[in-house]
Amino acid sequence: MKVIIQIPAYNEAEALPISVPELPTFIEGVTCVEWLVIDDGSSDGTSEVAKRLGVHHVVRHQYNRGLAKTFMTGIEACLRLGADIIVNTDADNQYSAKDIPNLVRPIIEGKADFVIGERPILETEHFSFVKKMLQKLGSFMVRLLSQTAIQDAPSGFRAISRDAALRLNVFSDYTYTLETIIQAGQTGIRTLSIPIQTNGYLRPSRLVKSIPHYVRRSLVTMFRVINIYKPLRFFLGLSILPLISGSILVIRWAIFFSGDTPATHIPSLLIGIGLIVIGLQLFIFGLIADIISVNRRLLEDIQYRQRKSSHS
Repeated sequence: MKVIIQIPAYNEAEALPISVPELPTFIEGVTCVEWLVIDDGSSDGTSEVAKRLGVHHVVRHQYNRGLAKTFMTGIEACLRLGADIIVNTDADNQYSAKDIPNLVRPIIEGKADFVIGERPILETEHFSFVKKMLQKLGSFMVRLLSQTAIQDAPSGFRAISRDAALRLNVFSDYTYTLETIIQAGQTGIRTLSIPIQTNGYLRPSRLVKSIPHYVRRSLVTMFRVINIYKPLRFFLGLSILPLISGSILVIRWAIFFSGDTPATHIPSLLIGIGLIVIGLQLFIFGLIADIISVNRRLLEDIQYRQRKSSHS
């Protein structure tokens, strides 16, 4: 069994000499452990530093493509290199490499295909109170959308079985963390969350430039992914309010019209009909999106078989 530990890196020439030496060279139950650095168009010699540190494989983007694309580049490279388990960790040494054997053990034992490290968020000193609360709230929302029990959705410290990696797709240009969990939950990939430890504060997060920016991008990501996998439920939820409101107004008009009151209440009728039309349109959008979603699942199955065949 082969494990490849991948590290997405952008201008991490100073951080890699701290994080890479901590990576394990042996894991119980595994015959081979290799390291991979994905250089996302760095300008500080990150690739050269990685090679000097003895990293087995270095893949480089010609220009900066963002964390999500870099993650998927690493996944594809690991599959080509024959990885049975892929471990993803950060270059900034945030996660303790000593937890990697614990991270891969559930996959080795056949208990899960996707394992995510749960950081001690509330005990992390350099996280502000607002960030801690938003992390908890965001993870709660992802659990609802993905129907998983993942406690720390933004954690990038994760182990992925080969079969699960063959099924993953990331559409966001921003981050892969939330999207892959929702996707895993919606496609039946077995997920598990385990507690991990973190190292000291090395540098500010490059992903979280500001709390409002991070929240906005995360909400957009969750909105897009749930629309891809559960469009009918989403549009049906949107259609309920205008359908109910419109029906009430139309019934109200019918009651007054059939009564003795001389008022015709035409505005109520027109507004009610308009709301019903809007509700029906949203429902129809949901039906169309659901048909597209079914087609997408078929295409994902075809993609999975093609990936499996090409990486076998």
